[in-house]
Amino acid sequence: MREVENTQRNLAQTQDKQHSLFCFIKLVVMLFAISPAKALDYDTPATTSTATQPLFVPQAQTLIDTLKGFSPQEVSKLMSLSDKLAGLNVARYQAWSPTFTPSNAKQAVLAFNGDVYDGLAAAELEQAGLDWLQAHLCILSGLYGVLRPLDLMQPYRLEMGTRLATDKGSNLYHYWGSDIANYFNQRAELDGSSVLVNLASEEYFKSVDKKVLQSRIVTCAFEELKNGHYKVISFSAKRARGMMVRFAVDNRVTKPEHLKDFATDGYVFEPSVSSADRLVFRRSAA
Repeated sequence: MREVENTQRNLAQTQDKQHSLFCFIKLVVMLFAISPAKALDYDTPATTSTATQPLFVPQAQTLIDTLKGFSPQEVSKLMSLSDKLAGLNVARYQAWSPTFTPSNAKQAVLAFNGDVYDGLAAAELEQAGLDWLQAHLCILSGLYGVLRPLDLMQPYRLEMGTRLATDKGSNLYHYWGSDIANYFNQRAELDGSSVLVNLASEEYFKSVDKKVLQSRIVTCAFEELKNGHYKVISFSAKRARGMMVRFAVDNRVTKPEHLKDFATDGYVFEPSVSSADRLVFRRSAA
């Protein structure tokens, strides 16, 4: 209960602080949800000094305390990691602190370094674009629950599908419960975001409790022609999800129907296989 109260208090305080920053946005009607990335970049300097604090620090601290009790061999087995990666992440857990500063953390959208983030290319955005992202984008995380783009993030490895047992159950879906859905509900009350655009993987979007979520969900799917059939190609689809977010930033998209205009990298909207809540984009070849 105390953790929930702290999260709600942090969210309210952060929203108050950001009111002037986002005053140019009269009404946010959509939020975009994406997955994190396994690869991280803490070597490249951040392109902005603007940063916010993550909202679920107490919950993350509990998970870190659990992980600190694991040996490199146990982490390797739990997460199917090489000995080298297991050792790296054990060191990360030991170094993790509930205090986030530019010296031990980096803005999440600039720290993640995978296919989705290649498509988004947030480092190329000017401050106005990053501010828009901050108001519209959420990154789902096994450790942090939900991260906003400019939330400071310390390096970690903890995928949402990891079967890490806690006092709430046998995996992270049990651990996060309805917290993530409740966060989106709070956002809907605060800024009017009545639509959640799902650009995350199934593994991560499963962490959003649909029975609790009050927002309408619109899912975007990206397919390409292969051997005579349209199918989702993982690498291409991940990158396309990032490109969709970039399209939304560049065009300040605030309505689901405007997403249909996305036509980047050969993708076009295909109405014949789409519905109001599932938008399918196809391309003939990479």
